[in-house]
Amino acid sequence: MSAADARPAWWTRVPDRGVDAGVVLVAAVDASISLFGESPASIAASVLACGALVFRRRFPLAVFLLTLPASLMLDIVFAPFAALFTLAEQSRDRRLLAFCALLFAMASAAPWPPDDLSSHDRAWTVVSFFYTLASAAAPVLLGQLLQARRDLSGRLVEIEEAREHERLLHSQAVLARERAQLAREMHDVVSHQVSLIAVQAGALQVAAKEPEFREGARTIRALSVDTLDELRHMVTLLRASGGKATELTPQPTLADLHRLVTTSGIETELTGELPPDIGTPAQRAVYRTVQEALTNVRKHAPGARATVQLWRAPDGAGFGVTVTNTPPTRPSLPLPGSHQGLVGLRERAELLHGTFRSGPTPEGGYQVRLRIPAGSAQ
Repeated sequence: MSAADARPAWWTRVPDRGVDAGVVLVAAVDASISLFGESPASIAASVLACGALVFRRRFPLAVFLLTLPASLMLDIVFAPFAALFTLAEQSRDRRLLAFCALLFAMASAAPWPPDDLSSHDRAWTVVSFFYTLASAAAPVLLGQLLQARRDLSGRLVEIEEAREHERLLHSQAVLARERAQLAREMHDVVSHQVSLIAVQAGALQVAAKEPEFREGARTIRALSVDTLDELRHMVTLLRASGGKATELTPQPTLADLHRLVTTSGIETELTGELPPDIGTPAQRAVYRTVQEALTNVRKHAPGARATVQLWRAPDGAGFGVTVTNTPPTRPSLPLPGSHQGLVGLRERAELLHGTFRSGPTPEGGYQVRLRIPAGSAQ
């Protein structure tokens, strides 16, 4: 059943007062047919039954009980049927509904006045009882059917709201992944380039002899430092609402590794090789590891030399890269950092079921090592 099927039927758009007035009118016509020559008590019972229908929505059980005297004295069916239908539509107690239907059948089938019981055909009384009981099942079943339809309509509305909420959560999750991707790529790409600019500007400031050139280099370095600081805050903000994410495209691969090493501004030696069939995600992880390691060397170990060693295990169980740098030869410039680079590399390694380690070397330098299992090569 679609959501369109849950829309209210046309009769539900009729005002309640109009419906109640129509019910009372039809009940009065039904009762008036049997009122000719009846006693004042029977007339009073029929008036009470018809008038009580006005309150059937608020007091369905009481109104039904008020229609039973008229059913006992007269051959009327509409007033008790209307009251029984309203009770069945609002009540969930099926034993109560069965008992009320039984009361109506007994009131309708019982002879009136009672002193005619001895002369009344008992067999016909029993037949009339079961016939009326079967007839009473109609308003009960119809009321229960409308109750079930109303419940189903409400359930469909709840399901649609739940689906809308699920779509909202999905869009928020997608947005969070995209923000995490953006944070990672901003750190890997922008920080790499800006830190190189800051280092080169600092070196130019020291080497420049003319005041104009020294001031220009100082300005470039100051702007680069401010840019790195703003980038640090933005990366922290973006990563706060993101999670593990897939890679963005386009992404660098091992084909770009040689250019990265030659343009790093560091004396770097690239050695070794990787398996020829490793997948693109593993190539990106290796590239980003080398990029982040060389960026950290420029920022924290000025004058140091670096070695980038690509390797694969002799037994074919895995492969990876190791980046090692020598101790710095001069004090480092105070460049801000986001402290997210090594975290991002560790996350990349975990996505490939690999390991990532970093730490100082006994010689006073620093080493970064990435290992990826052979099963994650594709």
